[in-house]
Amino acid sequence: MSAASLLGKFRRLPRADRLLVIEATAVLICASLAIAVLPFRYVGRLAAPRARSRKLTAEDRALTIRSVRWAVIACARRLPWRAMCFEQGLAAQRMLRRRGIPSVLYFGAARSDEQGLAAHVWVRAGDIDVIGGDVAPEFAVLAAFPPTPVQ
Repeated sequence: MSAASLLGKFRRLPRADRLLVIEATAVLICASLAIAVLPFRYVGRLAAPRARSRKLTAEDRALTIRSVRWAVIACARRLPWRAMCFEQGLAAQRMLRRRGIPSVLYFGAARSDEQGLAAHVWVRAGDIDVIGGDVAPEFAVLAAFPPTPVQ
């Protein structure tokens, strides 16, 4: 898709969606930089703070989560580099935390015939899969940010 076409599409979005796209792009850039230059333990700390819950109706919460998911996935597809599940997960979690919606970023691994060992990151907000949840059942959880209580 050409830059002019993308810009035209962006201009046709409602103002709230344009702001969400700008935020998602900025957070994806920061997440990509953090993953590229910081050791994993520091990146994990970025995902560890808990969100202060805001009082939202279930409908508003679900709508906000859907909007954040849409913005992160749409922007990740259009960046000039590949924003993988880790970058997308960090971005989505940060955007949800900013809106007072608690979420957990999971880091998992699974055996893969092609790669030997595959890693994956996914984010859940309560019972809603935000990013990467479609293949999450295939992966064993290695870490959760913020840490979840053992049950």
